[in-house]
Amino acid sequence: MTEVAAGTPTFCPALRYRDAKAAIKQLTEAFGFRQTALYESEDGTVLHAELCFGNGVVMLGTKGSGGPYEEALGDSGPIGVYTTVTDPDAHHRRAERAGAEIVLPLTDQDYGSREYTARDLEGNLWTFGTYAPALPQS
Repeated sequence: MTEVAAGTPTFCPALRYRDAKAAIKQLTEAFGFRQTALYESEDGTVLHAELCFGNGVVMLGTKGSGGPYEEALGDSGPIGVYTTVTDPDAHHRRAERAGAEIVLPLTDQDYGSREYTARDLEGNLWTFGTYAPALPQS
């Protein structure tokens, strides 16, 4: 296995949006992500953006911008991403204030997590909760 530098995420969801600028706005304002990179074409199309949350990163771009990755994705549908937060109640309030569509209410789960699920502007589901998967010790 190839090691990566400490603090570097080993995988990042990569999403395509019809309106990547609106997605960036919602993810930063409603869900607290921080934009760390943005690459646009001359016409302002988002070719690639990176947003971080904690030690995770999501990469995104505009659907239909072309290229082999876009072609491989085809007409794939919405996905779900789980994001660990320390205070799901405060996070939930922020999302509600920003007008995010809450599809599963803030709930204490049988497996010990407190979480809720929201839908982004293009149908992807984002669950925010206290569950934190543990990596096995090597």
